[in-house]
Amino acid sequence: MLSIDGLNSFYGKIQALWDVSLHVGEAEIVALIGANGAGKTTLLKSITGVVAPRSGEITFLDRRIEKLKSHAIVELGISHIPEGRKLFAQMSVLENLEMGAYCRRVWSQRSDTLEEVFQLLPVLRGRQAQIAGTLSGGEQQMVAMGRGLMSKPKLCLIDEPSSGLAPIVVEDVFQMIRKLRSQGISIFLIEQNVAQTLEIADRGYVIENGRILLEGRSEELMRNERIRKAYLGL
Repeated sequence: MLSIDGLNSFYGKIQALWDVSLHVGEAEIVALIGANGAGKTTLLKSITGVVAPRSGEITFLDRRIEKLKSHAIVELGISHIPEGRKLFAQMSVLENLEMGAYCRRVWSQRSDTLEEVFQLLPVLRGRQAQIAGTLSGGEQQMVAMGRGLMSKPKLCLIDEPSSGLAPIVVEDVFQMIRKLRSQGISIFLIEQNVAQTLEIADRGYVIENGRILLEGRSEELMRNERIRKAYLGL
């Protein structure tokens, strides 16, 4: 579904990604593991056109997208659920969700899509009129995920969904990611909770200093001594 080959991205003269190559298959959860500053968010921004890659190829559903604008990438079926939720805090929950449907491909279907989101995230149905900034952290994360789903994506890029959440809420978030995959949506997941992430992921990549150092099935990465020491505290 998504293929990245030899990607190099910069902030000005500073190189942030070095020859990154990876892929995400259909209805697959793929994890990207790395410390803060390793290049994880830069990679997501490069996929979605927020950061323009200097070189390399990004292919989505057999179409090259590395030179496309962000809105065109959303139209093709990629949704980015950003770190920190990035809600419109002074707008209602409903308005935030509707903002996720502002692409031509899905705007006319927004009422039906909204009902699908409420079935998937029932807590939001009773919060439609509430100002998003007054919600709890867990509820805000659900709004962010619902907004990302309003564009009816084939691939979701999810950045640190458990950040700042209580453990019981984190479990709800991971259950939601499993549900998305069961509906055929591919997931590319960045998450600091490495153990829980590898439990739900099919495969994973480890990125350090902008370079992919390791890749493999989740169970293989869980047994890797380097990962156990660096990320699992074992």
